[in-house]
Amino acid sequence: MVILSTLRPLLLQPTKRCTTVIRYMAGDHGVFPFKPSRWQWNKFKDFFHFYALLGVIPLTIITVGANIFIGPATLSEIPEGYEPKYWEYSRSPITRFIAKYIVTNPQQDYEKYLHHLYEENEKRILRQLEKDVRQKMKERNDYQAYYYQPVMAKYHRVVRETADNLEEIRGD
Repeated sequence: MVILSTLRPLLLQPTKRCTTVIRYMAGDHGVFPFKPSRWQWNKFKDFFHFYALLGVIPLTIITVGANIFIGPATLSEIPEGYEPKYWEYSRSPITRFIAKYIVTNPQQDYEKYLHHLYEENEKRILRQLEKDVRQKMKERNDYQAYYYQPVMAKYHRVVRETADNLEEIRGD
């Protein structure tokens, strides 16, 4: 950069041979202007253009190629016994590709939604049953019996085996 600034007078006046070196010291035209750096902005523009073109160019080539070589779908008779897939109803080849490989099947989405409704209905029924039980307990002045602990078969079996062993040792 320094070399270019020293060669500037020579480049501006190519016909006249300059023998003196012009030095701009503290004059008006040698003042360095204070302004914020544009480095971040320039870096952002560089990255944006790079990644935008990295995606735009291949997608444009794919879109143009698909529309030229494959073309839009046309309506035709459905053969006997053939059930078309859901992606075959799209007109554009790109839309068909997206529907086939990226987006989920609408029937599958519908069945997932029905399962969600079923689960929510089961929760509603259980909440209603719990509400009814609490209501009956309130009407009858009953209690929940917090001291009750259900019997697990594993521990019951161990206790029975221990009792049988003690009975064999002690006898009648």
